[in-house]
Formats: sequence, C-alpha cells, structure tokens
Amino acid sequence: MSSSPVHHTTMNQLQEEVPKLFGFWASPYVLKVIWALRIKGVEYDYIEEDLRNKSDQLLEYNPVHKKVPVLVYQGKPIAESEVILEFIDEAWKHCGHPILPEDPYQRAMARFWVKFQHDKLSPPIWKWFTTQGQEEEEAYEASIEQLLVLEKELDGKRFFGGDKIGFVDLSLGPLSYVIPIYEEIIGAKLITEHKFPSLFMWMGNFLSSPSVKGHLPPLDELQARYQPIREAFLKGKN
Repeated sequence: MSSSPVHHTTMNQLQEEVPKLFGFWASPYVLKVIWALRIKGVEYDYIEEDLRNKSDQLLEYNPVHKKVPVLVYQGKPIAESEVILEFIDEAWKHCGHPILPEDPYQRAMARFWVKFQHDKLSPPIWKWFTTQGQEEEEAYEASIEQLLVLEKELDGKRFFGGDKIGFVDLSLGPLSYVIPIYEEIIGAKLITEHKFPSLFMWMGNFLSSPSVKGHLPPLDELQARYQPIREAFLKGKN
C-alpha cells in the first residue's frame, strides 16, 4: 500500500504560507509590521535590505514605491505599512487580539487618528528636528499644539486602542523611542510628564509591552544615524 502524499502536501503548504518580510533595521515602518506580527503570534522570515543597493526581489515585489516594508504572503506582495497592518489583522483574524476595532465607527476613528499623525503631527516634529533658530521654535510650538490634541484623545487610557495595543498605537509607536532621541540630539524636551501625562505614560506602556519590548532597533546606533541627518539639514540651510 503506497503512502499517502497528504502529509507532504500539507508541509509544503505550511512552508509556502510562512510570510516573508523585507525590511531595514532602522525603518519605523518596518517595525510597525514586526510588532503587528508579534501581536498575532505569526512566524515569518525576515530579509534585511540594503536600501542603497536594493535587491531584485524587493524591486519586483514593490515596483511602485521600491521601498520597505513589503510582506509576501503565499507569493503575493503587500506594500505600505498601514496597508500591511490591516492585511495582518484580517489574514490572522482569530490570532492574538484585533488590531483594528470591530465597531465601524471606532474603526473609522482609528484610521482618522493615523491620518492625523501623518498629516498634522509628524511634519512639525520632523521640522523641529531639521531646523534651527526661529524655524525650530515655530516647529516646536506647532508640535506641542498637535501633541495636546493627541493628549486629549488618549485621556488617561493605557493605549489608544484601550487596554491593548491597536492600529493607532502601532502607527504612533515609533515616536515613543524617536522623540527621546530627537530630544537628546537637540538638547530640548518635547514630551514631559508634567505637560503630557497621558502621552508620557503611553510611551512607557508601549515600549514595555511584550510585542514591542526586545523588538526595537539599537537606540545608540539609531541616534548615531540621526545625528548626521540633522547636521546635514542644518548645513544645507546655512
């Protein structure tokens, strides 16, 4: 009696279903995807990219933007971090906890706050980091104004997603370690416990959560990477 091929087929299918993540160690967008995969308990193969010499695979999988992250699942690529987060939430719906709320209104509002981060919050923070003098001061004030909006939205909650990390937390997550690096390089504080008690606590909660802790870039190497970026911007403006 011949042995059944079912076992071998199943193993091949399982191997094919292990997603591949193309990333770069310092990319906050890649980290969002890694954290989401950790929340869902999904095993994956990680491929580190050299962004100065991108692989043929990356260019093939993401011909539009030619950027990381790219998640490849069953041979099909998904690009753009927030798109990937929504895919992970739906593809592994019954694993871990939901990343996006089930309620349609709450889901819409989660997307709203992610868009707020991209459109309103990140630009002045980046400008604060890459300017000096009056421009830096104006960008600092603009950053404070938007952070106060976020502080009010958080309003003492453990996470923006409630008791567990959700879509908004993952999107804002990199700020929890990037802002302290910016503060160290510039020599000025942006988020203090006194002015932003909820955000200050959120940063600590986020960095110490199981899906994030141990899955951060080496912060000293990251600071060494950001320092010359600021210097190059300031030099270019003189």
